[in-house]
This record gives sequence, C-alpha cells and structure tokens, in this order.
Amino acid sequence: MLESIAPFGNHLPIRIRFGEGVVRELPGVCAAEGWRHLYLLVDPGVRDLPSFTETWVELRRQADAVTVARPEAGEPTAESIDAQGEALRESGAQVIVAVGGGSVMDTSKGARVVAGQGGPMSRFAGGATPLELPAVSLVTVPTTAGSGSEVSGGIIFYDAAKGLKMGAAGPTNRAQYCLVDPELTYGLPRLPTLYGGIDALAQALAGVVATVHTPIGDAVGLEATRMAAAALPLVARDGTDRGARSHMSCAALMAGLTMNISEVSSEHFLGHAIGAMFKVPHGLTIGLMLAEAMEHDRADVPERFERVADALGVPADGTRDGSRAVRGIRRLLAELGLPTLRSVGVTEDHVEALTDAALAGWWPVSPTPWTRDDVAAAYQQALALESRG
Repeated sequence: MLESIAPFGNHLPIRIRFGEGVVRELPGVCAAEGWRHLYLLVDPGVRDLPSFTETWVELRRQADAVTVARPEAGEPTAESIDAQGEALRESGAQVIVAVGGGSVMDTSKGARVVAGQGGPMSRFAGGATPLELPAVSLVTVPTTAGSGSEVSGGIIFYDAAKGLKMGAAGPTNRAQYCLVDPELTYGLPRLPTLYGGIDALAQALAGVVATVHTPIGDAVGLEATRMAAAALPLVARDGTDRGARSHMSCAALMAGLTMNISEVSSEHFLGHAIGAMFKVPHGLTIGLMLAEAMEHDRADVPERFERVADALGVPADGTRDGSRAVRGIRRLLAELGLPTLRSVGVTEDHVEALTDAALAGWWPVSPTPWTRDDVAAAYQQALALESRG
C-alpha cells in the first residue's frame, strides 16, 4: 500500500530563458517592461566577453540612463551590500541587471532590500526583520554555473561583527527574469568552473534528501544531479566543450530551482563555517565536506540516498543503505582532484571553532539531527583524508 503524499506548496514566479545567445534578448526584456533606467551590477571583465558586447551596446542605446556598478572582489559582506544598496537608491534605477557569479547575484538581491527598506543588511539576517516586496525589479544573468542564486530567494553574506556567514531568505528576493546563456561560461577558468559545479551538484542532491523535500523538488533535483555528475568532469577537463558547458549551465539552473523548492542541507552549514574562517571559495568549502555530510545524513533516509546514487550513475551493489551515493561522490571528487580540508590550512586546532560556527548556522532541514560531537567528528574525518587519490 502506498502512503499518502504529505501536503506541500511551491511558488517560483521567475521567467526563465535558457540557451546559447539568450543574453542578446536582455535589451528586449528591458524594453518590453518599460525599464529605461538601469543599474548594471557586473563582474569585472564581463563587458569584454564577445557574447555580451552586442548586448551592452544595445542596452546603452535604448536606455535613458545606465548606472554601472562594480561589486567588491570576493563574496559579499554586509558592508559591501549596504554600499550597493545606497548607490542603487541614489541612482533612481527601475531595475538591477546583475551579470556575474553568485556573489553578484546575492549582492544585487541584498542591494534591493537595503535600497527599499534601509540598512544595514545585517538586520535582515535570519528573518529578524521581515522582507518587503522590492520596488526595484531584478534581472539575473549568470556567468558561472554553480550557485543557483540567479533563481533563488536567498542572500548569503559575511557578517564581520559575528564572524559568520548569514542568510536572509524570502520569495520577494527572487528575480523577475533570469537569462541563462552557456556562452557566458565558455571562458570561465578551471577552478571557478570546478567549485561552482560542485556547489550545484551538492544543491541538487541535498534538495532530494532534506526534510522539506517535495515530489516536484525530487524530480528536478534528481535530474540536476544526473546532469551535473555527467557534465562536471568534462567541463573541468576541457572548458571549450560547448555541449558540456550547456549541460552544466542547465544543471546549475535546475539545482538552484531545487534549492528553492526544497533546501540545501548539512554540507552547507559545515562549509559556511570554513568559508567564514578561511576565506576560501564557497563551492570549494562545500566540496571539502560534502562526502562527510552525506555519510552522516544517510543513516535516517537511506532510500533517498539510494535515489541519489542512481542519479549519480553508481551501479547497484546490494548495500541499499545509501553508502553507494557517498562512494560515488568520493570517486567523483577524486577524479576532479579536489583539495583536502587540511590543504586549505585547517588543522585539528581549528575543529572546536569550526564546530561552534557550524552550529551557529545550522540548517534544521538536515535529514538526520546533528550533535556537537557529530559536527566535530565530520571535520575530524575530513582532516584524516590525506589525499583523494
């Protein structure tokens, strides 16, 4: 007898356009919406991409005013978001066009909040201050394939006062339009390609095992897992593989949708602590702890991890306890040559502080509860790994 499906609700009102060359539709989107004053928040160097040059010229031609802003290097902080929010408010722009990686996306979403409701950004962390519907619209154009922030309602930023990565999430944060053009990722160097791809893969599979998973999220997440697992080794080895770039861009988009329909899980609270303390790229921190998080979480929901293993393409071995998915991820990380936790400067002396930081940002949607000892043990297990070969 089949059990009844638990009640769920999903709402993702984002107009998505995907495909090679789709960035050239950006001026038409702005014109159709009547947006004539733009705030362009763009990663350095993006305007020089051949596939964006034509778009940039047309945007300048048709708009009454274009304010060009550059985000600070690295992942967003509460202060950097506050600065962009004030600049956005002063510009009087009708829309932000965010072109870049996950940091640009999060900064753009945060800037809208600060511009409309006033700062500092830190007062919105964890839902402390309710988020209102922004007056400024948002169009996201990702140039990486990883974070999924182009379709998410989350804003992740570093709060220096607390020494932690914080989040402010809500459906009002989401973009009105998302244009995903794989051509914009063709020149992405290997490491950003690798780290972003690992983040996407983790988000895809986490959305299947999180306690808030839904049948819709499962369907999208499992397909995103399959696509990412197949494409990531190819784009990491040969960034000129157009087909693999296309598949990876689509997988990242779908992983972002999965994260919104469901959530991320244990790998993110473990990784965020490392990122806050050691200032290493977000996707790398997720990869450093992904297998360890899965090893812990499979205990209570082995059947979900078995579905993940199938999506990863790991042959059945009769175990049926979810360990097959963990082994598949370990093999993939070894194939990709991902660094180990110790190689980024973490030692046993840091475990207690990392544990404190991880628990401060704990995701309550993890499929298996985490004790303090569990968190410390996960970091110790990762430190015991001398190499991934």
